[in-house]
Amino acid sequence: MKLTLSPRALLALCLAAMYVVWGSTYLGIRIGVEGLPPLLLAALRFLAAGGVMLAFLRWRGVPWPARHEMRNAAVIGTLMLAVGNGAVCVAEKTVPSGLAALLVACGPLFAILIAWAWGNRPRAAEWLGIALGLAGVAVLNLDHRLAASPLGFALIVLAAATWAFASVLQGRIAMPAGPMSATIQMLAGGVVLTIASLLFGERMPASVPWQSWAALAYLTVFGSIVAYNAYVYVLRHARPALAMSYAYVNPAIAVALGALLGGELITGPIVAGMVVILAGVVLIALGNQRR
Repeated sequence: MKLTLSPRALLALCLAAMYVVWGSTYLGIRIGVEGLPPLLLAALRFLAAGGVMLAFLRWRGVPWPARHEMRNAAVIGTLMLAVGNGAVCVAEKTVPSGLAALLVACGPLFAILIAWAWGNRPRAAEWLGIALGLAGVAVLNLDHRLAASPLGFALIVLAAATWAFASVLQGRIAMPAGPMSATIQMLAGGVVLTIASLLFGERMPASVPWQSWAALAYLTVFGSIVAYNAYVYVLRHARPALAMSYAYVNPAIAVALGALLGGELITGPIVAGMVVILAGVVLIALGNQRR
Protein backbone atom coordinates (compact mmCIF):
# COMPACT_ATOMS: atom_id res chain seq x y z
CA MET A 1 0.00 0.00 0.00
CA LYS A 2 1.40 3.35 -1.04
CA LEU A 3 1.84 5.83 1.81
CA THR A 4 0.78 9.37 0.98
CA LEU A 5 1.08 12.46 3.15
CA SER A 6 -1.32 15.36 3.24
CA PRO A 7 0.16 18.78 2.35
CA ARG A 8 -0.15 19.81 6.01
CA ALA A 9 1.69 16.70 7.24
CA LEU A 10 4.43 17.15 4.63
CA LEU A 11 4.82 20.79 5.66
CA ALA A 12 5.14 19.74 9.30
CA LEU A 13 7.83 17.18 8.44
CA CYS A 14 9.75 19.76 6.44
CA LEU A 15 9.62 22.22 9.35
CA ALA A 16 10.86 19.53 11.76
CA ALA A 17 13.79 18.79 9.44
CA MET A 18 14.67 22.49 9.26
CA TYR A 19 14.45 22.92 13.02
CA VAL A 20 16.35 19.86 14.20
CA VAL A 21 18.76 19.09 11.37
CA TRP A 22 19.83 22.65 10.65
CA GLY A 23 20.34 23.27 14.34
CA SER A 24 22.80 20.37 14.40
CA THR A 25 24.69 21.39 11.26
CA TYR A 26 26.56 24.16 13.09
CA LEU A 27 28.31 21.56 15.22
CA GLY A 28 28.80 19.44 12.10
CA ILE A 29 30.54 22.35 10.36
CA ARG A 30 32.76 22.97 13.37
CA ILE A 31 33.85 19.31 13.40
CA GLY A 32 34.31 19.31 9.64
CA VAL A 33 36.59 22.38 9.51
CA GLU A 34 38.89 20.83 12.11
CA GLY A 35 40.20 18.50 9.39
CA LEU A 36 39.12 20.05 6.08
CA PRO A 37 39.57 23.59 4.69
CA PRO A 38 36.26 25.46 5.20
CA LEU A 39 35.49 26.45 1.61
CA LEU A 40 36.49 23.02 0.35
CA LEU A 41 34.25 21.38 2.98
CA ALA A 42 31.27 23.42 1.77
CA ALA A 43 32.11 22.79 -1.90
CA LEU A 44 32.32 19.01 -1.44
CA ARG A 45 29.06 19.05 0.52
CA PHE A 46 27.00 20.84 -2.11
CA LEU A 47 28.57 19.24 -5.17
CA ALA A 48 27.95 15.78 -3.71
CA ALA A 49 24.38 16.55 -2.63
CA GLY A 50 23.51 18.33 -5.87
CA GLY A 51 25.10 15.60 -7.99
CA VAL A 52 23.18 12.81 -6.24
CA MET A 53 19.90 14.72 -6.54
CA LEU A 54 20.45 15.57 -10.22
CA ALA A 55 21.21 11.94 -11.07
CA PHE A 56 18.08 10.80 -9.23
CA LEU A 57 15.81 13.41 -10.81
CA ARG A 58 17.07 12.74 -14.33
CA TRP A 59 16.67 8.99 -13.73
CA ARG A 60 13.06 9.69 -12.77
CA GLY A 61 12.60 11.59 -16.02
CA VAL A 62 12.32 15.08 -14.53
CA PRO A 63 12.89 17.54 -17.41
CA TRP A 64 15.36 20.41 -17.36
CA PRO A 65 13.78 23.71 -16.32
CA ALA A 66 13.61 26.73 -18.60
CA ARG A 67 16.91 28.54 -19.08
CA HIS A 68 15.84 31.64 -17.14
CA GLU A 69 14.68 29.47 -14.23
CA MET A 70 18.04 27.68 -14.14
CA ARG A 71 19.83 31.04 -14.18
CA ASN A 72 17.71 32.33 -11.30
CA ALA A 73 18.30 29.17 -9.27
CA ALA A 74 22.05 29.48 -9.87
CA VAL A 75 21.99 33.07 -8.58
CA ILE A 76 20.08 32.04 -5.45
CA GLY A 77 22.46 29.12 -4.88
CA THR A 78 25.47 31.41 -5.19
CA LEU A 79 24.03 33.85 -2.65
CA MET A 80 22.64 31.39 -0.10
CA LEU A 81 25.16 28.58 -0.29
CA ALA A 82 28.41 29.93 -1.70
CA VAL A 83 28.33 33.26 0.14
CA GLY A 84 26.04 32.45 3.07
CA ASN A 85 27.13 28.94 4.02
CA GLY A 86 30.70 29.46 2.87
CA ALA A 87 31.09 32.47 5.15
CA VAL A 88 29.76 30.51 8.12
CA CYS A 89 32.21 27.67 7.45
CA VAL A 90 35.15 30.08 7.39
CA ALA A 91 33.91 31.86 10.52
CA GLU A 92 33.59 28.62 12.50
CA LYS A 93 37.35 28.20 12.37
CA THR A 94 37.42 30.80 15.16
CA VAL A 95 33.81 31.21 16.38
CA PRO A 96 32.03 28.48 18.45
CA SER A 97 29.10 26.80 16.71
CA GLY A 98 26.52 28.05 19.23
CA LEU A 99 27.59 31.67 18.80
CA ALA A 100 27.53 31.28 15.01
CA ALA A 101 23.95 29.97 15.13
CA LEU A 102 22.84 32.85 17.33
CA LEU A 103 24.24 35.42 14.90
CA VAL A 104 22.66 33.66 11.92
CA ALA A 105 19.35 33.89 13.82
CA CYS A 106 19.40 37.59 12.97
CA GLY A 107 18.43 36.66 9.40
CA PRO A 108 14.75 37.64 9.83
CA LEU A 109 15.89 41.11 10.92
CA PHE A 110 17.66 41.58 7.61
CA ALA A 111 14.69 40.06 5.75
CA ILE A 112 12.38 42.75 7.17
CA LEU A 113 14.77 45.55 6.17
CA ILE A 114 15.20 44.08 2.68
CA ALA A 115 11.44 43.73 2.25
CA TRP A 116 11.14 47.38 3.32
CA ALA A 117 13.48 48.35 0.47
CA TRP A 118 10.95 46.67 -1.85
CA GLY A 119 8.12 48.77 -0.43
CA ASN A 120 6.96 46.63 2.52
CA ARG A 121 7.17 49.09 5.41
CA PRO A 122 7.80 47.37 8.79
CA ARG A 123 5.10 47.54 11.46
CA ALA A 124 5.74 48.75 15.00
CA ALA A 125 6.25 45.20 16.33
CA GLU A 126 8.76 44.51 13.58
CA TRP A 127 10.73 47.68 14.38
CA LEU A 128 10.85 46.61 18.02
CA GLY A 129 12.00 43.15 16.93
CA ILE A 130 14.81 44.68 14.87
CA ALA A 131 15.91 46.80 17.83
CA LEU A 132 15.91 43.76 20.14
CA GLY A 133 17.85 41.70 17.63
CA LEU A 134 20.55 44.36 17.34
CA ALA A 135 20.68 44.64 21.13
CA GLY A 136 21.11 40.87 21.36
CA VAL A 137 24.03 41.00 18.93
CA ALA A 138 25.62 43.68 21.10
CA VAL A 139 25.22 41.44 24.14
CA LEU A 140 26.81 38.50 22.29
CA ASN A 141 29.87 40.64 21.65
CA LEU A 142 30.48 40.65 25.41
CA ASP A 143 31.54 37.02 25.00
CA HIS A 144 35.32 37.15 24.73
CA ARG A 145 35.43 34.44 22.03
CA LEU A 146 33.33 36.53 19.65
CA ALA A 147 35.04 39.79 20.59
CA ALA A 148 38.39 38.17 19.82
CA SER A 149 37.28 37.26 16.27
CA PRO A 150 36.02 40.40 14.49
CA LEU A 151 36.50 38.74 11.09
CA GLY A 152 34.40 35.75 12.17
CA PHE A 153 31.70 38.11 13.45
CA ALA A 154 31.67 40.06 10.18
CA LEU A 155 31.50 36.89 8.08
CA ILE A 156 28.50 35.51 9.98
CA VAL A 157 26.63 38.83 9.76
CA LEU A 158 27.37 38.84 6.01
CA ALA A 159 26.06 35.27 5.79
CA ALA A 160 22.82 36.15 7.62
CA ALA A 161 22.21 39.22 5.45
CA THR A 162 22.94 37.37 2.21
CA TRP A 163 20.72 34.42 3.18
CA ALA A 164 17.86 36.80 4.05
CA PHE A 165 18.21 38.72 0.79
CA ALA A 166 18.19 35.50 -1.24
CA SER A 167 15.17 34.19 0.69
CA VAL A 168 13.17 37.34 -0.11
CA LEU A 169 14.37 37.40 -3.73
CA GLN A 170 13.47 33.73 -4.26
CA GLY A 171 9.79 34.51 -3.80
CA ARG A 172 9.91 37.26 -6.44
CA ILE A 173 11.55 35.50 -9.40
CA ALA A 174 10.73 32.47 -11.52
CA MET A 175 12.34 29.34 -10.10
CA PRO A 176 12.38 25.67 -11.20
CA ALA A 177 9.54 23.57 -9.85
CA GLY A 178 10.02 20.93 -7.17
CA PRO A 179 13.37 19.48 -6.05
CA MET A 180 15.11 20.64 -9.25
CA SER A 181 15.27 24.12 -7.72
CA ALA A 182 17.35 23.02 -4.73
CA THR A 183 19.44 20.75 -6.97
CA ILE A 184 20.56 23.56 -9.27
CA GLN A 185 21.13 25.86 -6.30
CA MET A 186 23.44 23.33 -4.64
CA LEU A 187 25.37 22.60 -7.84
CA ALA A 188 25.85 26.30 -8.55
CA GLY A 189 26.88 26.98 -4.97
CA GLY A 190 29.30 24.05 -5.05
CA VAL A 191 30.95 25.25 -8.27
CA VAL A 192 31.40 28.80 -6.94
CA LEU A 193 32.78 27.46 -3.65
CA THR A 194 35.26 25.25 -5.53
CA ILE A 195 36.54 28.25 -7.47
CA ALA A 196 36.79 30.30 -4.25
CA SER A 197 38.63 27.45 -2.51
CA LEU A 198 41.22 27.35 -5.31
CA LEU A 199 41.59 31.13 -5.39
CA PHE A 200 42.22 31.24 -1.63
CA GLY A 201 44.85 28.52 -1.93
CA GLU A 202 43.04 25.75 -0.05
CA ARG A 203 44.36 22.24 -0.59
CA MET A 204 43.15 18.81 0.47
CA PRO A 205 45.18 17.77 3.56
CA ALA A 206 47.34 14.65 3.31
CA SER A 207 45.46 13.17 6.27
CA VAL A 208 41.85 13.94 7.25
CA PRO A 209 40.44 12.59 10.54
CA TRP A 210 37.42 10.32 10.26
CA GLN A 211 35.35 12.77 12.31
CA SER A 212 35.65 15.36 9.55
CA TRP A 213 34.63 12.82 6.89
CA ALA A 214 31.66 11.79 9.06
CA ALA A 215 30.69 15.45 9.49
CA LEU A 216 30.89 15.98 5.71
CA ALA A 217 28.66 12.95 5.11
CA TYR A 218 26.11 14.19 7.68
CA LEU A 219 26.10 17.70 6.22
CA THR A 220 25.67 16.31 2.71
CA VAL A 221 22.84 13.87 3.38
CA PHE A 222 20.89 15.52 6.17
CA GLY A 223 21.94 19.17 6.05
CA SER A 224 21.66 19.48 2.25
CA ILE A 225 19.58 16.73 0.64
CA VAL A 226 17.02 16.55 3.46
CA ALA A 227 16.89 19.93 5.21
CA TYR A 228 17.65 22.27 2.30
CA ASN A 229 14.98 20.65 0.14
CA ALA A 230 12.62 20.99 3.09
CA TYR A 231 13.42 24.71 3.29
CA VAL A 232 12.79 25.24 -0.43
CA TYR A 233 9.47 23.37 -0.08
CA VAL A 234 8.37 25.55 2.85
CA LEU A 235 9.37 28.73 0.98
CA ARG A 236 7.11 27.66 -1.88
CA HIS A 237 4.12 26.45 0.16
CA ALA A 238 3.94 28.69 3.24
CA ARG A 239 4.31 32.30 4.35
CA PRO A 240 7.87 33.66 4.43
CA ALA A 241 7.50 34.18 8.20
CA LEU A 242 6.93 30.45 8.65
CA ALA A 243 9.87 29.61 6.41
CA MET A 244 12.13 31.86 8.50
CA SER A 245 10.82 30.41 11.77
CA TYR A 246 13.77 28.00 11.90
CA ALA A 247 15.61 30.99 13.36
CA TYR A 248 13.71 30.52 16.66
CA VAL A 249 14.75 26.91 17.15
CA ASN A 250 18.15 26.43 15.49
CA PRO A 251 20.12 28.58 17.97
CA ALA A 252 18.84 26.71 21.04
CA ILE A 253 19.62 23.33 19.44
CA ALA A 254 23.04 24.52 18.25
CA VAL A 255 23.99 25.94 21.66
CA ALA A 256 22.83 22.78 23.45
CA LEU A 257 24.65 20.41 21.08
CA GLY A 258 27.77 22.56 21.15
CA ALA A 259 27.82 22.30 24.94
CA LEU A 260 26.89 18.61 25.21
CA LEU A 261 28.93 17.18 22.33
CA GLY A 262 31.43 19.87 21.42
CA GLY A 263 32.59 20.97 24.84
CA GLU A 264 31.61 24.60 24.19
CA LEU A 265 30.98 26.86 27.17
CA ILE A 266 27.56 28.43 27.70
CA THR A 267 28.41 31.87 29.06
CA GLY A 268 26.21 34.62 30.47
CA PRO A 269 26.36 36.70 27.26
CA ILE A 270 25.26 33.65 25.22
CA VAL A 271 22.18 33.05 27.39
CA ALA A 272 21.25 36.75 27.56
CA GLY A 273 21.91 37.30 23.86
CA MET A 274 19.85 34.25 22.89
CA VAL A 275 16.87 35.44 24.93
CA VAL A 276 16.99 38.96 23.48
CA ILE A 277 17.56 37.87 19.86
CA LEU A 278 14.82 35.23 19.92
CA ALA A 279 12.40 37.71 21.49
CA GLY A 280 13.13 40.03 18.58
CA VAL A 281 12.61 37.27 16.01
CA VAL A 282 9.26 36.33 17.61
CA LEU A 283 8.11 39.97 17.46
CA ILE A 284 9.07 40.12 13.79
CA ALA A 285 7.08 36.94 13.09
CA LEU A 286 4.03 38.30 14.93
CA GLY A 287 4.21 41.55 13.01
CA ASN A 288 4.53 39.65 9.75
CA GLN A 289 1.50 37.48 10.54
CA ARG A 290 -0.65 40.54 11.31
CA ARG A 291 0.37 41.98 7.96
